[in-house]
Amino acid sequence: MNSVNTKTNKVITKKDLFRANWRWLWSSQICWNYERMMSTGYLYTMLPTLKKLYSKDNDRVEMMKMHNQFFNTNAYVGGFIIGMDMAIEEKEGIKAKDTIAGLKTGLMGPFAGVGDTIFGVILPTIFGSIGAYMGLHGNPIGAIIWLLVNFAVLFLRFSLLPLGYSQGEKLIYAAGDKLNKITDSAILLGVTVVGALIPTVVSVKVPLVFRTGKVTLKAQSILNQIMPSLVPVILVAICYWLLGKKKMNSTRLIVSVLIVGIILGGLGILSK
Repeated sequence: MNSVNTKTNKVITKKDLFRANWRWLWSSQICWNYERMMSTGYLYTMLPTLKKLYSKDNDRVEMMKMHNQFFNTNAYVGGFIIGMDMAIEEKEGIKAKDTIAGLKTGLMGPFAGVGDTIFGVILPTIFGSIGAYMGLHGNPIGAIIWLLVNFAVLFLRFSLLPLGYSQGEKLIYAAGDKLNKITDSAILLGVTVVGALIPTVVSVKVPLVFRTGKVTLKAQSILNQIMPSLVPVILVAICYWLLGKKKMNSTRLIVSVLIVGIILGGLGILSK
């Protein structure tokens, strides 16, 4: 029997949405590490919701483990993803585990780009410059403008989580029994995002040069003709394969990659 209620008997209230908003505001960046990034803040935000939605301890623990996996996006717009998450879990419960994981993976990158651009670059640059210029000329209105902008951003930030919840709710009820298609689409989106990051983030080259008489062959040029970014793709595939091993975790993998990189770099086989 499903541990969550149906559309006519909702579990999540406006008070729950406000509590989640408040928790995300203060804890979204509470614990940073390269293995999980913002997952601790995400899990802390979702804890009250998980307690309400899952009556079985096993289901609750399983979802807690899923929410404590790697997550990284812009903190200002991350509430929208959480809102969608809450709506989907309220309707589908533990069945939506793969859907939520794919949704988080697929949306966190694009949302980070939008949030960082608007709230990390555009608004601070424009209004910060105006406020600083007016302040240099002894005009206190510059500081007032800066405060008003920040209050407006805070208000907008608080509106995104309920908006995400309402949109996630519409998505679920419009889809009906098509949850599997949503899951597959979300996972495909996540895999596409990860695949696109490989050639842009992972930079590894083979500096080996083979010389025979007057002929010079550069290993990296030959590899580029076969497939651009072939070496980064192979290395990422190996890392994913290693993560599937029982005794391997993210921390050990990072240390292993550093050690292997130093050794191969010293031997002149690989370079950044």
